[in-house]
Amino acid sequence: MRTLLAVAALWLTACRTTPPVAPASAAPPPTENVQHETPSGATFVVPAGWTLRTRGDLAIVIAPERDSAIAIVSLPAASADAAVAAAWRAYAPTARWPLRSAARMAPRDGWSERRHYDYDAATARRDVEAIAARGADGWTVVLLDLTQATSDRRASQVGLVTGKLHPRGFVPESFRGKRAHALDGARLAELEAFIERARAELEIPGIGVGVIQDGKIVLARGFGVRELGKPAPVDADTLFMIASNTKPLTTLMMARLVDRGLFTWDTPVQRVLPSFKLGDDATSRRVEMRHLMCACTGVPTETYETLLEFGRATPESYFDRLAHAKLTTKFGELFQYSNLLASSAGYIAGRAAHPELAFLPAFDRTMQDEVFDPLAMRATTLDDQRALAGNHAVGYAPDLDGHVVPALVAINKSVRVDRPSGGAWSTVHDMLRYVAVELGDGVLPDGTRFVSADALHRRRMAQVAINADSAYGIGLIVETVAGVSVLHHSGALLGYKSDFYVLPEHGVGAVLLTNSDAGLAMLSAFRRKLFELLFDARPEADGTLAARAEGAREERAAARKAITIPADPAAVSGLADHYASRELGALDVRRAGSATVFDFGEWATPVGSKRGSDGAWIFELVGPGLDGDDLIAGSAGGKRTLTLRDEQHEYVFVER
Repeated sequence: MRTLLAVAALWLTACRTTPPVAPASAAPPPTENVQHETPSGATFVVPAGWTLRTRGDLAIVIAPERDSAIAIVSLPAASADAAVAAAWRAYAPTARWPLRSAARMAPRDGWSERRHYDYDAATARRDVEAIAARGADGWTVVLLDLTQATSDRRASQVGLVTGKLHPRGFVPESFRGKRAHALDGARLAELEAFIERARAELEIPGIGVGVIQDGKIVLARGFGVRELGKPAPVDADTLFMIASNTKPLTTLMMARLVDRGLFTWDTPVQRVLPSFKLGDDATSRRVEMRHLMCACTGVPTETYETLLEFGRATPESYFDRLAHAKLTTKFGELFQYSNLLASSAGYIAGRAAHPELAFLPAFDRTMQDEVFDPLAMRATTLDDQRALAGNHAVGYAPDLDGHVVPALVAINKSVRVDRPSGGAWSTVHDMLRYVAVELGDGVLPDGTRFVSADALHRRRMAQVAINADSAYGIGLIVETVAGVSVLHHSGALLGYKSDFYVLPEHGVGAVLLTNSDAGLAMLSAFRRKLFELLFDARPEADGTLAARAEGAREERAAARKAITIPADPAAVSGLADHYASRELGALDVRRAGSATVFDFGEWATPVGSKRGSDGAWIFELVGPGLDGDDLIAGSAGGKRTLTLRDEQHEYVFVER
């Protein structure tokens, strides 16, 4: 679900719906990413296909769709607020958006201070943000003024602009050719102390961590408790939902089937499953097995269909949705993450191994036979009931008031059908067994060849760029960090956030599992701490952690201030009792004491209310772990409606 921050009281200057035109100068769109700099020497990247225009000291990078722009300007100012206000005046002096929140970001990449601003442009279906960064020569401000559709489709290119912004003279760290330190007792003690600080700072109930170096497990333990109010501690055998960290396990299974000759990574999918269809016939014929898990085909994210209508979902209904999908980009053009397509990879591969079985049991059996059993991942399971009956961690999330409460984990049942892309439960010990396969190039610690190096390594070949330093392979993120190759993949479901990291050239791997949505703020800081211990990197992990924690608190406070909970009686009085959407099914409105509850059938949540800029009532889903998803009240054809939007779709619930 998309993250929306609440509306704050302050209004700052911002752009309307289109970027400025008729600049002083313009360069034709580059065919490759090109680095440019501001007059003060700050450098940034113009992505391939985007147009650079300049107006005085202002650089404006315009998306190929011509409906979105990113503006960059360096200027002197007394503060981040003043710098951002001046930047908006230079870019779009007449239009205004309400500011949702302003939050501190961690200093990095040569910037001594950074701040992020998020504006309420949802009614116009735009993403409007600002980032202010202070260097030795003053402030550099990045203004993002994007339609939601372009922002979603071109998120990797937007991240390239913001992630590669550097002050004049910045020299990035590099550990290329450097040998990693041994993680001895002192270094491991420092890592454990950092984890405990992170757990306390972010109020994460339980964390599981494992590290392997040169074939030896040097750390495998838990921190905190499985469930608040109960003494049972997390240990290295505690099950967590690993969400999208299931994907590399699924493609590992596929690599084993490649070795068995059932298909290759380049085999057209229709040879394996003749009924497969993706959009039109021409596109369907082009899709190869690797494309199913490459995030590179142009299939857009369809979050709400999965999360609101999973009760009747089946693998067959997934294939039907793919058959009617409208691709938004060409193959390999842009990174777009699709769980729908990734799940089809597991189902098609499982069916190739067991054609006598239906899709679900075929996938489950193939994963058990090809991955879990031979790797002795004895606790890892795709069965929720089995996981919940044993040593497992309960999922938590901070609510809008900052209290740590059980997350709305009923939504996670959606991965029962989505399980090839996100449905596994696993432990530190079991995930380290998987990490050992990656580090061993397919050879197990006992010397047994588990999977060929060729089939394993094809998964690591870049299929589509995420940014200048990272790419998506086949169910894996392949990244270069300060000259060091890193394989990883994060996982996120309500109440559970995780990642694993493999440094193949250095024989190091790590696993991080958390049972809180706050764990998301820990993932990058944990990896940074590993780099500090392994390569004597600059000490930034604690600063990153503190900034992420502070920023999250500021954003929650702003969101809470902008919304009325329970929902305003005046807003609730205009609601119907029952609605239905063609795509998303039924929505029933219930009253539970003073609370108003939206019941989608598969799960239900309380709602708060606020007024949109056009005066319409907006109902925000406020269940623990939900991220500001809004339904806008309206009417059509004499009936009351509630409209739910993501970046590329609009769904209308109509009174029934």
